[in-house]
Amino acid sequence: MTSADSETPAGAAPADAGDIGRIFLVVIDDTEELKPALEYACLRAKRSNGRVAMLYVIPPVEFEHFMFVGDVMREDRRKDAEALLQTYADQIHALSGRMPIIHLREGDRREELLKVLESETVHVLVLGADTGKGGPGPLITSLMGKDMRRVHVPITIIPDILSSEEIRTLTLY
Repeated sequence: MTSADSETPAGAAPADAGDIGRIFLVVIDDTEELKPALEYACLRAKRSNGRVAMLYVIPPVEFEHFMFVGDVMREDRRKDAEALLQTYADQIHALSGRMPIIHLREGDRREELLKVLESETVHVLVLGADTGKGGPGPLITSLMGKDMRRVHVPITIIPDILSSEEIRTLTLY
């Protein structure tokens, strides 16, 4: 993976625009609630002849005193992100039967998500929700509040307490 956005992993043939089906976008992060959301998106995509799209946002480098150091840090973060995305791409392929669409961005996660929703073809946004005391998470809180007017696709929120069996049952229809 070498370019910045909307990549198809190496070895995957790009799909024709007419046969892509519904696109289920999942925001990739390091939270536990990602797992059930990703499983749900994969199974829904498989059952609807759709595809999963992943969005991973690299946080901006805050160390800008020496340009070279900032560039090295940025490149290290990008390599780590690409490795993580390849791991998830393999999991998505195994669950959905198709390689995912990959969006790799740098910046504020909420803002980059909104940009993808405004500029890319996405049919459903799938987010995992933390059911603990901390609340559902900052993206859900933002999208259900002040940013709701900027979202023009359905949002499916998957609670982190759902088991694989429950998710499989939900995606039968």
